[in-house]
Amino acid sequence: MSDETATPLTIDPATCALLVIDVLEGGFLDSDQTAENRAFGKACAEVARLCRGAGIPVIFCCDAHIEGLDKELDLWGPHGVAGAEGSKPARLLGGDPSDITIPKRRYSGFFETDLDLTLRELGVSTVIAIGSDTNICVLHTLADAYYRTYASVVVKEATMTFLVGTQEGAFEHMERCFGTRLVSLEELRRALA
Repeated sequence: MSDETATPLTIDPATCALLVIDVLEGGFLDSDQTAENRAFGKACAEVARLCRGAGIPVIFCCDAHIEGLDKELDLWGPHGVAGAEGSKPARLLGGDPSDITIPKRRYSGFFETDLDLTLRELGVSTVIAIGSDTNICVLHTLADAYYRTYASVVVKEATMTFLVGTQEGAFEHMERCFGTRLVSLEELRRALA
């Protein structure tokens, strides 16, 4: 696994975008305020603030499921239903008129959405990813990013696993299978300073 003794992280804001994956209003950040949830939410807000400050586009990839149709709801129960509060970006991440929201109906932010088109129009070659669940939506979005030749960076403190598998297992998969650079929040701060 990567550590802070590795080559320092370099970020070119002109070729990066931040993908905020399923950090949604009315979700577990609101309903289950554990210390872990608070730390995750705080880290996500800090990453969004840092990226906006560096001129990096912030793109929210948000569940927008259709009740009675999306099979994901059969597996995980009601969540992220299109038009409901739980399909909107969490307010704790702030907001900016330049932020972009991409609704998604599957785990990956790329599947049958215009995320790839949006990234290409922005001139993006590297995505910085944060969000939840690390083993599901973040992992599947990064797989699709890899298939489309995007480089990827994940800020470890700004991801969270709570449904299946382990956080370390997801990190190992991303790093070994997609070449994802795993970094700490402090490493991102230094790279964007």
